[in-house]
Amino acid sequence: MKILIGKGGQVEVLLIFKETEQLDKSQELYDYLKEREIFKAASGEVYSDISPKGNNIILLGLGEKEKLTLESLRKAFYTLGKELMKYKVESAEVEVPKFENLCYKETNMAIAEGLLQSEYAFEKYLSEQKTKPTVKEFFLNVLEDKKDKVEEGIEEINNIIEGIFLARDLINEPAIVMTPKELAIRAKEELSPLGVEVEVFGEEKIEELGMKSFLAVSKGSANEPQFIIMKWNGNKASKEKLALVGKGLTYDSGGYSIKPSEGMATMYVDMAGSGVVIGAMKSIAKSKLNKNVVAIVAACENLISGEAYKPGDIIGSMAGKTIEVLNTDAEGRLTLADALYYAATIEKADKIVDVATLTGACIIALGSIYTGAITNNEEFMSEVEKASKKAGEPVWQLPSNDEYRDLIKGTTGDLKNVGGRQAGTITAGLFLEEFVNDIPWVHLDIAGTSYLPAGTGYLPKGATGVSVKTLYNLAKDCNCSCEHK
Repeated sequence: MKILIGKGGQVEVLLIFKETEQLDKSQELYDYLKEREIFKAASGEVYSDISPKGNNIILLGLGEKEKLTLESLRKAFYTLGKELMKYKVESAEVEVPKFENLCYKETNMAIAEGLLQSEYAFEKYLSEQKTKPTVKEFFLNVLEDKKDKVEEGIEEINNIIEGIFLARDLINEPAIVMTPKELAIRAKEELSPLGVEVEVFGEEKIEELGMKSFLAVSKGSANEPQFIIMKWNGNKASKEKLALVGKGLTYDSGGYSIKPSEGMATMYVDMAGSGVVIGAMKSIAKSKLNKNVVAIVAACENLISGEAYKPGDIIGSMAGKTIEVLNTDAEGRLTLADALYYAATIEKADKIVDVATLTGACIIALGSIYTGAITNNEEFMSEVEKASKKAGEPVWQLPSNDEYRDLIKGTTGDLKNVGGRQAGTITAGLFLEEFVNDIPWVHLDIAGTSYLPAGTGYLPKGATGVSVKTLYNLAKDCNCSCEHK
């Protein structure tokens, strides 16, 4: 679907609030529907009058005027996109008014995003596709003096959507296809043509760097681990750098602390953090952001073999800290430990965000609505929260008291890789904090938000790509010079 500025289209979309009484057109139809309560203008509600003898009009409800948000617009226009597809509409138009308290450029971006989101489906392995996008052109009839700004916004949202769809495609791939090497290949294929420098380390280089924690997790698999570094140098005049670190477990059986069989079917999704940072890098590069960003992924599989690490092992790390392995299914934090330390010490990032499907405890605490967060720097956390709010991807900060840190202190090693059943999301995050060298850092636990068993709003069943928009907004607006605290 192409989002165009101007007038045109087979079908006209009329935007209606619950309190709307008068329309410029189709008043008789609207009165009829309203009187019989067929159409109540609830947010995202649609009524289509499309037929050979119809008016070729769709009524789109926006709910109560004072409750309109960018997120409600995204959802409403996602529903509209599905409706257009249902009727095999090839072109449509909507007049976009100025809504009170909403930025006009962002309003149009939200509308465009909702429409574009409606076209996504991962149907690569189906014999026959079920989702068949039909809309070739959608026209936004915008205010004359806002056209230039809106055009900028439409280009930007197209770039963001490409990153989201890439993330979803990577995450939705089954583990038989998406091995660590395949993930590295896809990252190169997608990012190198856009000017992102992609470097991949194999097992020999990983060992040379002393990434003992990462290597311990990878030992159970016949597939070689890959350490993927992706650099966007958008501001050569600045030395400031933001690091995005994504968990890259392309499959997680739990190792010797094996998962129950019903819990394994979707464990190819355990690399969602890596998919998100790769997707974010695509959006960042396509938009040519004037920032320096490095994305890092330690990709491997957590399987069982004669060489696999075991509960009771004490392993090392690139940071020199030793770790008591109490549970081999707490493996993501072990791979991230070396990746975070690399970001802090080799890449010398000024700020670091890691994104990971880290704990089932986060799903219990926050469900699939909020992403959990832990930080060592409140100023940076505020930036992440601002970026997430703009994205419509809510984040909830969890506490990080010293009493929680005590739960991961080791007895025979420096640290334990689990702190017990209580506060599992917090202790997992604070384990990661041990490897960021006091650099301002935020951990995002997307265990609940990265994958949905059933779609909701504009988020599809399966991989959601949640956090791509947050990371993009953060990179765009990030002030990397805040004091380390």
